[in-house]
Amino acid sequence: MNTPNSEDKNHTIKISSAEALVLFEFLSRFSDSDKLTIEHLSESQALWNLCCILEKELAEPFSPEYKRLLEQAQDSLTKEG
Repeated sequence: MNTPNSEDKNHTIKISSAEALVLFEFLSRFSDSDKLTIEHLSESQALWNLCCILEKELAEPFSPEYKRLLEQAQDSLTKEG
């Protein structure tokens, strides 16, 4: 039996409706302009909140193999696109 690795694992995160709406606007603006700019303090807060959620969810950032795991994740995402 294969054990799931980090590429196979799905994560479910919960964010508030306000965070979702603010992040949607931020990401939509990036999609339109290819520029990541904070236009409202709420965008910074939503991004920090998301980072905190991911920090609690992920084990990889604390692994000694983090750089390799990150490179694998980056490669897998660019191959999908």
